[in-house]
Amino acid sequence: MTKFPPINDKCPHLLHGADYNPDQWLHRPDILAEDLRLMKAANCNVMSVGIFAWAALEPEEGKFTFAWLDQVMDQLAKHQIYAFLATPSGARPAWLSRKYPEVLRVEADRKRILHGNRHNHCYTSPVYREKVRVINTKLAERYQEHPVLLGWHISNEYGGECHCELCQAAFRKWLQKKYQTLEALNHAWWTAFWSHTYTDWSEIESPAPHGEQFVHGLNLDWKRFVTHQTLDFYQHEIAPLKAITPAIPVTTNFMGTYPGLDYWKFANDLDVVAWDSYPRWHEAKTDWQTAAEVAFVHDLNRSLKQGKPFMLMESTPSMTNWTPVSKLKRPGMHLLSSLQAVAHGADAVQYFQWRKSRGATEKFHGAVVDHVGHEKTRVFREVAEVGEVLKRLDPVVGTSVKPEVALLFDWENRWALEDAQGLKRNKKYEETCYRHYRSFWSCGIPVDVINQDCAFSRYRLLIAPMLYMVRPGVGERLTEFVAGGGTLVVTYWSGIVDQHDLCFLGGFPGPLRKVLGIWSEEIDGLYDDDENYVTMLDRNALGLEGEYRVKDVCDLIHLETAEALGVYREDFYAGRPALTVNRHGQGEAYYLASRNEDRFLNGFYRRLIDKMQLRQALPTELPVGVTAQLRTDGCQDYVFLLNFTTENKVVDLNGGEVKDLVADQVIRGHVELPPYGVRILERSAL
Repeated sequence: MTKFPPINDKCPHLLHGADYNPDQWLHRPDILAEDLRLMKAANCNVMSVGIFAWAALEPEEGKFTFAWLDQVMDQLAKHQIYAFLATPSGARPAWLSRKYPEVLRVEADRKRILHGNRHNHCYTSPVYREKVRVINTKLAERYQEHPVLLGWHISNEYGGECHCELCQAAFRKWLQKKYQTLEALNHAWWTAFWSHTYTDWSEIESPAPHGEQFVHGLNLDWKRFVTHQTLDFYQHEIAPLKAITPAIPVTTNFMGTYPGLDYWKFANDLDVVAWDSYPRWHEAKTDWQTAAEVAFVHDLNRSLKQGKPFMLMESTPSMTNWTPVSKLKRPGMHLLSSLQAVAHGADAVQYFQWRKSRGATEKFHGAVVDHVGHEKTRVFREVAEVGEVLKRLDPVVGTSVKPEVALLFDWENRWALEDAQGLKRNKKYEETCYRHYRSFWSCGIPVDVINQDCAFSRYRLLIAPMLYMVRPGVGERLTEFVAGGGTLVVTYWSGIVDQHDLCFLGGFPGPLRKVLGIWSEEIDGLYDDDENYVTMLDRNALGLEGEYRVKDVCDLIHLETAEALGVYREDFYAGRPALTVNRHGQGEAYYLASRNEDRFLNGFYRRLIDKMQLRQALPTELPVGVTAQLRTDGCQDYVFLLNFTTENKVVDLNGGEVKDLVADQVIRGHVELPPYGVRILERSAL
C-alpha cells in the first residue's frame, strides 16, 4: 500500500470547512456562538481563521490584541474543529500605510497607490518585511501548542507587482547576479535593436507604459523577477513559523493558472499545495467543458508536488459576486464540483466564505451561512451533504495516481508566447492546452500537468502544445524520451525561441527539429473568418479518415525524416504536410501543423489511446459529459464517476463488479448517474 500522509496527522480525514472571519463579528458574541453550532451542523472539521485580521490583531503599532483570537481558537477546540491559522499580510492596517508610505506599491506608471484594496504592498520593503516578521512571530509563539492548530495559511492569493525604487534596485541586483556583465545582458536581450543597448546597470528600468515595453528579454526577466521577489517574501513570511512550529505545515492559496506568477517556483517551499477554484458553471459552454478545464487545474496542482494531495482552499457553495453574472449553482452541482476536486487529488474542500460579510465588496459573495443567519437554506443543506459524504471517504485520504500521460503547461513559455508580436494577437495558449487535455478527460485517462523542468521518463505519452520557448537541455531530453520508447505530440508554433526569447537560428522548430523530423519554413495566421482543411491520407499510420476544419494557424513544413499522415486541402500550400509522424529510436513524435477542430483532436487522441493501450480509470466507453477519475493506494482503487450533464447517464461496467463506497453496496453490470450525479466506486487495484 502506498499513500501520502494526511495534511496533518492530528486530523487524518478529508478536511471540510471555510474561510472564517470572526474579527468582523466581535461586537456580536451571539453570532460567534451560533457559528460554532452551525459548523457542526454543516459537518465542518476545519476553518481558515484570521486571513485579513491584521487591524484586529494589531490595532496600533506594537499594541497586540490576541484575546479575541484566543477565545475563537479555544471555542473551536471545544467543538473539535481545527484551524488553518492565517498570517495577515494580504491586507495591512491603515496606520501602517500612513506611517510607512514605502510599503505602498508603485504601479507600472510609477505612481504610488493610496491605502486600500488588498495585496497591494511592496514585497521588497524592509519595513513591511519587518512588520510581517513581528506579527508572524507573535502568532507562532502564542499558538504553537494550541491543539487545533492544523496548519499555517500564508497571506492570501499572492499577486501583483511593485515598481518602486526599492524594487528597481532589487531587480538590477537580480540581473547582475544572473548575467554578471552588461555585455551578456545586452546580448541576451538583443538590445542592439533600436539602439537600446545599456551602458550602465542604473539605466535599466522595469517595463512601463510610458517607457520600455518592446525588449522582450526585459519583459520576460521582469516577470521572472516578480516571481522571485514574491517567493522571497513568502520565504521571509514562513521563516519564524518554521523556526517555532516546524511540525506545522504551511501553504498559500494559488489562483489556478494566474498569469502573474510561476507557481512551479513555489512548489518546494510549500508543505501542501492549495488553490482557489471559481469556475463559471451553467454559462454558454456546456458544464462538462467547464469541468474539463477545472480538472486541468486540479491536475496541475496535484502535479506541483509529484502527485501529493492538494487542498481546495476556496470555492463558493453558491455563487460569486465578482463575475459578470452571479449565477447560482444548480441543485447537485455543489456536491459534484466538490467531489471533482477530491477525484483529482484534493484532501480538503473549503469555501469562501463561512458567513457572508454584512458590508463592503463581498457582502453578496456566496457563503455557507447567508444573511438570514440559520441553516434552513438550500445552500447550507448542500454543504452539509458534502461534509457527510466526505466523512465516509477516509480510505481515500493520501491516495493519488501515477498517470501515463503528461501535458506541458509552462509559465515562462506562456509569458514569452503572449509577448510575441506575430502569428495572431490572441495566441490561445491556455485554451489550446485545455482542448488537448479534454480528450483524455472524456476517456477517463489520468493526466499530469507539468512544466519543462519536470522529469519526462515516468510517462509514456507527452503532449507539448505551442512549446514556443524551449529552455536549454529540454530539446535533448525530449529527444531522449522518444528514443527510449516514448510518444511525443507537438503542435505548431513550437521550438521558436530560447530561454532569452531569442529566435533559434538554423531553422524551426529549433532543438525539436531532429526528433520531429520536419522543417518549418513559414507559418500562416488566418483571419477569424478564414478556414482550411486537413485531409487525411489513405492508409495513413494512425488509420484516421476524412477531413477536418482548420482555424487560426497553418504551419508550412517540409518533411525531413517524418512521414505525412494528412495534408492541407486549400490555399497555395494545398497538398503540403499538416500532420506528421517521425519514428526516432524506439518511439514516435507527432507534429500537428495546424489548429484543428475538436473532432480532429478527439479522433487523433482516441487512435493514440488505442494504439498505446493507455489505462483508463474505468475500462469502458463513457457517455458524453461523464468522466471517470482514479485515486489509488496500490491495493484499492477509488474511481469517481462524475456526470456534468443535466441528463441521466448509464455507464456500462463491462461485466465488472464494484462497491459504491458511499452507499456501501455492491454494483454489477452498470452504474446509473442522475443529472449532476456522482458515484465513488471501490475495487481491487488493477
